[in-house]
Amino acid sequence: MRGRDGERRRRWQTLRENRQHGIYLLPSFLTVGNIFCGFLSMVLTFDGRYTEAALAIFVAMVMDILDGRVARLTKTTTLFGKEFDSLADVVSFGVAPGLLLYSYAFKDLGRIGWLAAFLFVICGALRLARFNVMTISQDRRFFIGLPIPGAAGAVASWVLLFGDPDFDRWQVVGMALATYLLAFLMVSNTRYYSFKELDFARQRPFGVILLIVLGVLIIASYPHFFAFLLFGTYGLSGPARHVILILRRKESIPTPEAKSGGEA
Repeated sequence: MRGRDGERRRRWQTLRENRQHGIYLLPSFLTVGNIFCGFLSMVLTFDGRYTEAALAIFVAMVMDILDGRVARLTKTTTLFGKEFDSLADVVSFGVAPGLLLYSYAFKDLGRIGWLAAFLFVICGALRLARFNVMTISQDRRFFIGLPIPGAAGAVASWVLLFGDPDFDRWQVVGMALATYLLAFLMVSNTRYYSFKELDFARQRPFGVILLIVLGVLIIASYPHFFAFLLFGTYGLSGPARHVILILRRKESIPTPEAKSGGEA
């Protein structure tokens, strides 16, 4: 284990010492598009156009996925691109959804409201900082803590689902508590599937393709509801997986009665 960790540290040190100082245009343009969508979301929030602000966050998520994929496919991954992407994520998936939350639902809550929005932003920034220093040592199959795009997607899906901000006080308090939960999950040690091991280029059975097409049609018919369901399910999948693992460990531990019965 120590030898493997030492090898990873040496690779990381080699990358830092031999880092490329150039800026590759295509991945950087996509990252700029990510920041632009985050900034546009904030502008739309100021104008009270909350649904459009939420959609801008979703477009920023697409840009965020594309810039990493393009960088890996074209072998143009650099430390500059990694840090630039993290700064973009703070804007688009931290500040923009935090501001959207406050203006959309929390501005009448006073201190509780702006603290919830700020906690979302700061926990998202901490999540990104931890991801940057743990990239070479963590299992590729999992993220440690809820990824900040997933938390931002949950916030944007609330806006799409509920529409006009006509809430009573208890609904707003419930949304604030859900925001506190998202912030906690981002900085927790809960593991979430990264889906990086999925091979979309591999041949699939015809039935799988048919199910995917059917799923896309259903989502297209009810996009607001399924966006909420998708991000809500992913947000709860980490704690649910953790509970299932704990229950399985308890079941695998033999009870004193089982031990005595075996010895007899």
